[in-house]
Amino acid sequence: MARTVWDSSVGKKTVMAVSGLIMLLYLVVHMIGNLKIYFGPGEFNHYAHWLRTIGEPFMHYEWTLWLIRVVLVVAVVAHATSAYQLSRRDIRARPTKYVHSRPRASYATRTMRWGGIILGLFIVWHILDLTTGTVHSGGFQEGHPYQNVVDTFSTWYGNVIYIVAMLALGLHVRHGFWSAAQTLGAGSRTRDRALKATANVLALLLTAGFIAVPVGVMTGVVS
Repeated sequence: MARTVWDSSVGKKTVMAVSGLIMLLYLVVHMIGNLKIYFGPGEFNHYAHWLRTIGEPFMHYEWTLWLIRVVLVVAVVAHATSAYQLSRRDIRARPTKYVHSRPRASYATRTMRWGGIILGLFIVWHILDLTTGTVHSGGFQEGHPYQNVVDTFSTWYGNVIYIVAMLALGLHVRHGFWSAAQTLGAGSRTRDRALKATANVLALLLTAGFIAVPVGVMTGVVS
C-alpha cells in the first residue's frame, strides 16, 4: 500500500508538501532563535546550550537535538527525492517541446529547482561552517556560537553565500507553501487569496529575519 502511494504522483506531491511544512516549522523556530544574537553573547550562547539540554533529565544531553536533526534529514531527503522524481516524470511525459508557447511562469516557479540546489549546497556549507567548524573562517570556538557567527559574517564571502541562500529560501517558501496548501486540499476559491498572502508574508518574514543576522554584524550592531 505504501509503495503504491509513493509511486503515484499524488503520493510524491503529498510527501513533498508534508516534508516541506516540517522544514518550514523548523525554519520559523530557527529564525526566532537566531535573532537572539541581538541580545548579546550571553543570551545567544545560553540559547545554544539550552538546545542541547531540551528534555533533560528525561532525555540525555543532546538526545532531543539529535532527534530533531534526524527528522530534518529525513524531511530533506524525502523532499528532494520526491521533487527530483516528479521532475523526471514530468520531462518523460512531454518529450517534445510544446507547439505553442506557454505563459511564462512566475519567477519563483521558474527558479524552484535551482533554488532547491542552492539551498542544498548551502545546508552543507552551513553545517561545515557553524556546526563542525570544518570550513570556518578563523579559529572555530567550540561552545561559543556567538563569536563563531560574528566571525562568519565578518567575511565578504560568508555574507554573500548566506544572503543569496536566504533570497533563494524566500522564493522557495513563497511558491512551496502555496503548492503544499493546494496538494493537501487547503485551497479553495474563498481561501486562495488568504493562502497567497500568507505565503508572501512567511517568505518575507523568513528572508528578512535570517538576513538580519549578517546585516547586524556588517553594520556593527552585533559585534
